[in-house]
Amino acid sequence: MEYCPVEYPDKFNQDISNSKAVHIYFAQAIPLITYIDDSCLYLKEKKCRICEGVCKNDAIDLHQTPQKVSVNVAAIVLSPGFEVFDPTVKREYGYGRIQNVVTSMDYERLLCATGPYEGQIRRASDMRHPRNIAWIQCAGSRRMTPGDNSYCSSVCCTYTQKQVILTKDHDEAAACTIFHNDIRSFGKGFEPFFQRAEQLNGIRFIRSFASIVREIPESGNVVVKYATSDSGVKEEEFDLVVLSVGLNPPADAKDLQKKFKFELTTHGFCKTRSANPMETTRPGIFVSGAFQGPMDIPESVFTASGAGAQCGERLDRRRGKLTRSKIYPPERDVTKEEPRIGVFVCHCGTNIGSVVNVPATVDYALTLPNVVHAQEQLFSCATNSAKEITDTIKEKGLNRVVVSACSPRTLEPLFRETLREGGINQYFYDMANIREQCSWCHTKEKDAATQKAKDITRMSVARAAALRPLQEFDLPVNKAALVVGGGLAGMTCACSIADQGHEVHLLEKDADLGGTARRIHFTLDGQDIQAYLRKIVRKVYQHPLIHVYTDATITEATGYVGNFVTKVTSERGRTEIAHGAAVIAVGAAEYKPAEYLYGEDGRVMTHLTLGEKIAQADEKILQADSIAMIQCIGCRNKDRNYCSRVCCSHAVKNALKLKSIKPEMEITILFRDMRTYGFSEDYYREASNQDVRFIRWDPDDKPRVEAAQAEGRAVLRVAVTDPILGKKIAIDADFLALAAAVIPHAGSQEISRFFKVPLGPDGFFQEAHVKLRPVEFAADGVYLCGMAHYPKHIPEAINQAYGAAGRAMTLLSNDVVTVSGSVCEVTEKTCMGCGACISVCTYGAIEFRETRQGKKAIVNPVICKGDGLCNAVCPTGAIFLKHFTDEEILNQIDAAIEEPADAH
Repeated sequence: MEYCPVEYPDKFNQDISNSKAVHIYFAQAIPLITYIDDSCLYLKEKKCRICEGVCKNDAIDLHQTPQKVSVNVAAIVLSPGFEVFDPTVKREYGYGRIQNVVTSMDYERLLCATGPYEGQIRRASDMRHPRNIAWIQCAGSRRMTPGDNSYCSSVCCTYTQKQVILTKDHDEAAACTIFHNDIRSFGKGFEPFFQRAEQLNGIRFIRSFASIVREIPESGNVVVKYATSDSGVKEEEFDLVVLSVGLNPPADAKDLQKKFKFELTTHGFCKTRSANPMETTRPGIFVSGAFQGPMDIPESVFTASGAGAQCGERLDRRRGKLTRSKIYPPERDVTKEEPRIGVFVCHCGTNIGSVVNVPATVDYALTLPNVVHAQEQLFSCATNSAKEITDTIKEKGLNRVVVSACSPRTLEPLFRETLREGGINQYFYDMANIREQCSWCHTKEKDAATQKAKDITRMSVARAAALRPLQEFDLPVNKAALVVGGGLAGMTCACSIADQGHEVHLLEKDADLGGTARRIHFTLDGQDIQAYLRKIVRKVYQHPLIHVYTDATITEATGYVGNFVTKVTSERGRTEIAHGAAVIAVGAAEYKPAEYLYGEDGRVMTHLTLGEKIAQADEKILQADSIAMIQCIGCRNKDRNYCSRVCCSHAVKNALKLKSIKPEMEITILFRDMRTYGFSEDYYREASNQDVRFIRWDPDDKPRVEAAQAEGRAVLRVAVTDPILGKKIAIDADFLALAAAVIPHAGSQEISRFFKVPLGPDGFFQEAHVKLRPVEFAADGVYLCGMAHYPKHIPEAINQAYGAAGRAMTLLSNDVVTVSGSVCEVTEKTCMGCGACISVCTYGAIEFRETRQGKKAIVNPVICKGDGLCNAVCPTGAIFLKHFTDEEILNQIDAAIEEPADAH
């Protein structure tokens, strides 16, 4: 059932509000049906049917019967997600028996504007705002006790930090305490995010296991017991305790397994291969998202694209056979009509409606010039609301539309589509952002927020009156792809695109393919990387649609989405490559340490070198009595404020391999936080069980290394403070392995300039959207995968490589690409040829053209992104941005500062 606003809220409440079958919530007295459960009397006894009679939108049909549908398919993608860990299975968590103990998912709802208290944080016991809140990490994760999970759920540390930051936004005086083991901020941007949370006033991160002792009956407060190395065991009272619960496999995993006949892991997730983490044990069935294992949103997004790409490999011959082009009504010419503006004000559930007086805003909109219709909508982006806008355009002859709702960044394309369905030009649309720029930032100032919503709406209406129709245009798409980088990610992406029938040009700067993988011989789960590497290199060279260029250097890259031209020098000589899409997969490099005697003493090496020596059966390494390892070398510091993600698992991998060869070898790993996330946690535990020693070091008290003599033999003496003993200890090691940081590829800046794509603050390539577009750039037609994006393990790089292939295919599988009409244009007569616009254009969309009047700037509308920088710097005003003309902007400004007398 779709979300359905009911026309008779009073009758609805009177008739069925006591029913436990119909689940509803309210947004300013507008009830919203969510679903009907199995307790429905009609479903059980053919009685009642009140809800069906009340509904005036025909959204409820109680006569539906189950139907079986047979569908013949070539591939299946399993994306059942995950289940949140249920802490009621462990009495010690107190959940379900102590009212002020909640899960992180419960707390997420408390923070949400559509939650039970409309975004206010309250205790269920007494409706009081909690002022002292504790989070207990790893609830249900990283434990071997019955009912818990042994693996790390990967996402809990960072979502807890997010909740702490949001809590402080709600109540600046709130005291927040986070009980944790390791802080696993291993993702892109996660380390600065942790530091942001840690540096807030009133925040404590306490490294300790914690347990809930009891509830205080008089206050409802919760007592937590914990221990620290400084103060020992102690108890502390909190108003509210949040359990940072982990991720379980989906509840129906075993049922899916029986139906589709694939294998599960011992943890209950889908069993896959490191070489292809989206491929199940049954050919033709793929998996995406958290059913692979605990993962964050970006990984879920690109595994979805990756699974789609692998389905595309199987379905390439049938591509486009079942698709149908959408047919729009003829576009009405309204250029000679007076503006007839329709305003639609969205409640956005309670995101806007709980702060802004939406009915008052609608009434005010009706008083504005040129507005002939205004109404409120519960969710303007819902299907029924969009249809309502379309119908209103037709019925009332609207020729402009303003939607006062959220940010245009996400939903503007949807509303433009709505205008096309209504028969008017899509650029006759303007979006007034009264959520991010109003209700969300003025939650405690409802009257002021309402006035601001009116102001923003008035400004949009003023701009809308000056809007002009624009036309988008189609360009042919070159069906070939360019992949820059011949490592595992680049080769995987190239093979996937080629297997879907498209020519691929693969560039590699070295003489051989393979990248960093040439130095990796085995993985934590035992995969032979060199055997896999040989297999994929052979496939690349034998594939008829893949052209390999080694010793390659890019000398020039020009063009635009669907039609790029890249000039390359390689072992083939000079080549000019025409292609429709480009994938950046240049990989990363290993930091060369300047500390701990690296480069001075041959016994000090990085983990990559240690892994190579183990694979080469180096006798000195294999017969060593003692090896020490120091983590976080060259990262998580001022120079590189990020975690290199892979180092902790590499250390554990090397330690376990050495222990399997010589069990009596003494191995010590000195770490800051062991970030063996996901299923790597099991190997961390195994290493500990095999007597690998783990000693935590503090950045303010780093380990020290010197060459020394011990009992007549030369050793590397590592001095470190043991936090358990509380004193310095010395470790005499035969060899020292350093977990050197993963740093950006040396050619990243040059590639960035060639393809007009940005680098992030850490030097890695910056994706278009960290969560929703993790393999795309803002520059259309250019994609991203592998360690060029950020450090990652081989399975993760392969996931993302398939994801980039999937996104590239959304372009290459089309014959044409549509380009925006909102681009810059030059009035040639006014242009003085100064070149200011050329100097600021990020995308290289402007160039000089010789005319009779001399050099004049000209904009390539295909490359132009409409950011308006050129518009701003032009001294003569010769260059203007369509859809953001001076007239439109000045109308907005005038409306902002010259409000009508009756605005209030």
